[in-house]
Amino acid sequence: MDVSPLKAKVLEEVQRVPENRLEALYDLILHFRLSDEETETNANSVMSYAGCWNDLPDEMFDGFLEDTAQRRQQAFSRRRTHATNDG
Repeated sequence: MDVSPLKAKVLEEVQRVPENRLEALYDLILHFRLSDEETETNANSVMSYAGCWNDLPDEMFDGFLEDTAQRRQQAFSRRRTHATNDG
């Protein structure tokens, strides 16, 4: 088995971990691996929508953009008002 120098160091350190700490180490390693897989799955899911509005007429898309900008402005305005009243 051809192992990179860094992986060899990690494996060496794992060999030194006391038996009573292996479960915690396993959970940590599993968390790293699964979070990477989840990130990749989420990216692929988002990318499945790429280009889905290509056939939308320009005037509808422009209206959508204007509506989105207005809603964001209203939302941020409410946040500022709320934060000012709380402070």
